[in-house]
Amino acid sequence: MNATSSMRIATMRPCFRFLFSSGQAAAIAFPKYPFLFPKCPHTDLISSASASRRREAALVRAVAGARSMGTSAEPIISGEKAFDRIYEQGLAGKPIVIERVEPGPGPEVEKKEEVASGRHETEEEKEAWRLLKKSVVTYCGTPVGTVAADDPVNGGQMLNYDQVFIRDFVPSALAFLLKGETEIVRNFLLHTLQLQSWEKTVDCYSPGQGLMPASFKVRTLPLSDDKEAYEEVLDPDFGESAIGRVAPVDSGLWWIILLRAYGKISGDYALQERVDVQTGIRLILNLCLTDGFDMFPTLLVTDGSCMIDRRMGIHGHPLEIQSLFYSALRCSREMITPNEGSKKLIHAINNRLSALSFHIREYYWVDMNKINEIYRYKTEEYSYDAANKFNIYPEQIPSWLVNWIPDKGGYLIGNVQPAHMDFRFFLLGNLWAITSSLTTPWQAEGILNLIEDKWDDLVGNMPLKICYPALENDEWRIITGSDPKNTPWSYHNGGSWPTLLWQFTLACIKMGRPELARKAVAVAEKRLSKDKWPEYYDTRTGRFIGKQSRLFQTWTIAGYLTSKMLLERPELCSILTCEEDLELLEGCSCSLKKNARTRCSRPAAKSQILI
Repeated sequence: MNATSSMRIATMRPCFRFLFSSGQAAAIAFPKYPFLFPKCPHTDLISSASASRRREAALVRAVAGARSMGTSAEPIISGEKAFDRIYEQGLAGKPIVIERVEPGPGPEVEKKEEVASGRHETEEEKEAWRLLKKSVVTYCGTPVGTVAADDPVNGGQMLNYDQVFIRDFVPSALAFLLKGETEIVRNFLLHTLQLQSWEKTVDCYSPGQGLMPASFKVRTLPLSDDKEAYEEVLDPDFGESAIGRVAPVDSGLWWIILLRAYGKISGDYALQERVDVQTGIRLILNLCLTDGFDMFPTLLVTDGSCMIDRRMGIHGHPLEIQSLFYSALRCSREMITPNEGSKKLIHAINNRLSALSFHIREYYWVDMNKINEIYRYKTEEYSYDAANKFNIYPEQIPSWLVNWIPDKGGYLIGNVQPAHMDFRFFLLGNLWAITSSLTTPWQAEGILNLIEDKWDDLVGNMPLKICYPALENDEWRIITGSDPKNTPWSYHNGGSWPTLLWQFTLACIKMGRPELARKAVAVAEKRLSKDKWPEYYDTRTGRFIGKQSRLFQTWTIAGYLTSKMLLERPELCSILTCEEDLELLEGCSCSLKKNARTRCSRPAAKSQILI
């Protein structure tokens, strides 16, 4: 027997998970039900008796109200029919649609044919597609994602660049979706869902339930002493082996955003309605919406918990996470099945959206007028009507900002918390705020005006600056801890990242300004292929390839392709964008709004729409 015929599926999670909502339990048996999980071609080698024992053991634990996270099965107590009734009933008594969407004649094929026939691919695009397909990772014979980079020069020191990252895979997924290839995205969504809430630990401490991994790797392990028998397993990383040991806050948010995009372009809305997917969404939201000590509607996170995954002084309430959080809440509200079990969650989502949109629009936005207002702030104010609510000292306004901010236009600053405003311009947070309508329309227009006015600073020789300006001298030493990789104008500290091109394109198309995106794409096209698709560029204007930049970086390649296809078919931007929701401004989330001691600022938020 050769190795291929002896391979069997084996994940490093149990075959059954117990997922709760409103006191009800659902037992899920992935290998048994192909409509719940993409079937591995080698599952016929699994003992049916063993599967039956695990299935029946799952029922026992579900009825007992326990959630299994182990890998062993309990003794047989209950029968299979009872389990089937629990599963088919679902979380809230709604029958589950179990028909799997298969490729075939229909809208998906028509879209694929339209893309193929309507676009003339350049040599750069052909090379990019070849490299993107080469980066595909398979698990039990099916595609499940793309590696972060396939750099032959640094192949001996790949670190975790040979893994599939949730964050990095998003532009790859969009490129495949826009081309009509949906299977890899569906597989990715389901396999990463299966890895959710692993009980990984750092120093004997486990992260919260609902956490999605930063990345995963397909590993091949021997089954026994037989050298020909082996199994493929998915080994996730929740940050316990990452540099800095920081759990990814943004992975679950990106997963929700991608799930909505997949449904919109493939038409496979049945995937969103499945009991395991619905529960996965709820677990992520419960983790993010949990009450704590924080007084603000923004998410409180640590340094390194997002795309900027090293110490850069973005701890607290960084804009990038707030924009993704808002977008994930908007997407979840569309996808959550409304019923008695989800009523409280939907109410909590609406309240958080209302408070978060007002908070960001009011306190993160700066333009010439706002900076002049801060310049004249009074400090040490103690009252409910204080203008300087966070006790910001005017001396915090950096000297570079005074001459940099244009007369027309503005942006959302990087962070706001007590006695601290991070005035750095972070591109990803601003772009995604436009995409999700976290900004008002005039604020979104102001951000693009600023980018256009400061084109040499933010685009230069390679789009686009991850943040501006860079931390230098003592500021760099104190805030980054003298990070040798985040030196001034390198990597996260003012480096240029071509992968941000697709998000810039998305924001420009949404605001009716695709010419800005075409201009940025034209700049990138001159160098990306010649420079072997680097991860990032260095120097103030992005002239040099990053000193530690990986070549053939997959999300650089995918970001370029996605930008090109979105510009060809701008109507497809709707799979990722959200329009302004005026109802969020109608309902105030202030629970004490009738109390004389509180003052609701909702009318001020509504008035911003009319400016």
